[in-house]
Amino acid sequence: MHGNKVIVTAGGTQGTVIALDKKTGAVTWRSKGFQDPPHYSSLAVAEIGGVRQYIQLTPKKRRRHRRQQRRRALARAARRPTAVIPSPIHRDGFVYVSSGYGVGCNLFKVSAADGRFSVGEVYANKVMVNHHGGVILVGDCVYGFSEGAGWTCQDLKTGQAKWQTKQKLGKGSIAYADGRFYLRSEDKGTVVLIETSPAGYREHGRFEQPDRSRKRAWPHPVIANGRLYLRDQETLLCYDVKTK
Repeated sequence: MHGNKVIVTAGGTQGTVIALDKKTGAVTWRSKGFQDPPHYSSLAVAEIGGVRQYIQLTPKKRRRHRRQQRRRALARAARRPTAVIPSPIHRDGFVYVSSGYGVGCNLFKVSAADGRFSVGEVYANKVMVNHHGGVILVGDCVYGFSEGAGWTCQDLKTGQAKWQTKQKLGKGSIAYADGRFYLRSEDKGTVVLIETSPAGYREHGRFEQPDRSRKRAWPHPVIANGRLYLRDQETLLCYDVKTK
């Protein structure tokens, strides 16, 4: 949402990113110069150089779209093959992206001077090769599952791993609430609670999801109002996780 507009990555030959009036659904603007196909990544919203920007990762590149006097800015990154799923992260003019299929992660610095924008790559490595479970920035570190390396805590600014482990839990998704991470493995649906800490993987409990289907548990855990929600095909589970 931006004021009375809903910003959507719709795709199409008329422009990938589209703004709709939230009351009428009418198109208010569209990124005509940006026509990449959409995948699964969600837009990130940021203010850089005093200008509100929308950041999107596509199979071809990472785009930065700004609305100011009908001008558009564009920044590019490495090509992302097969499927682009994790959403970009922004902090203080830095943009972090990660993808699976052997691509890895990048950090970019977006700079503004005299109304013009430039983008420089800070690093590109494979510390975080996140397929679809998502990555979350808490403090100065990014957390998520990295293909081949396991659950990972990565320093945002340097790109170096603080810790990595693949013995504790298999590949899965991540959610954050109240200073803890909720991890969910995609194979058994196991749910694990760990500390949000760059010091190491510190587990505080786990349970096996009942009523498991034979499908992979891809939906991310959701925490809202003291409750944990887990979806597995047509089954929805709700747990009370409020502090007692």
